Amino acid sequence: MKPPRTAEVTRDTRETQIQASLAIDGRGTYDVSTGIRFFDHMLESFAKHGGFDLRLRAKGDLDVDQHHTVEDCGIVLGQAFCEALGARVGILRSGYFLMPMDETLAAAAVDLSGRPALVYHAPCRFRLVGDLQAELLHDFFDGFAVHCGANLHLRVLYGRSSHHRIEALFKCWAKAMRFACSTDDRLKDQLPSTKGVLQRGV
Repeated sequence: MKPPRTAEVTRDTRETQIQASLAIDGRGTYDVSTGIRFFDHMLESFAKHGGFDLRLRAKGDLDVDQHHTVEDCGIVLGQAFCEALGARVGILRSGYFLMPMDETLAAAAVDLSGRPALVYHAPCRFRLVGDLQAELLHDFFDGFAVHCGANLHLRVLYGRSSHHRIEALFKCWAKAMRFACSTDDRLKDQLPSTKGVLQRGV
């Protein structure tokens, strides 16, 4: 029997206090509270469409700005995936997905290579989408990529609704992550790298 791929991460700073638990091989259950309701909705969509079980509680200095809360949630989620994946033996390592949502089309591609990089092209016309400062999603995904050790490319190809643009992005990221984290029984004892190592920065 495979060991469970789970993680628990806590981040406690003067700006944010965040606790998260993650099960990669879950059923898409979620319990998310960040103080930013639209952001909660996006993280819930990520868990549901990726099939990940996610519990995340965040308290941040929202009286100052949303920046610390949104970015630090990306950091914690990246750390949780990094811990849960362990040595990354047997995983497919990379995945991609195109997600249509009504008039919108978004694309995500991820490589769990250990070398963090983010390419993000998802401009929004409005400062706020729901109660979320949309520009901060770049910081969220950057925090995730760095602390997960992931090469992450995200792009909204087109779309009228800013809500649809962001939600489609989270859903296709979830699907790409699900595939990249998946395992293949034929390769269960192999590390998917000719280097023989998949670690952050290597």
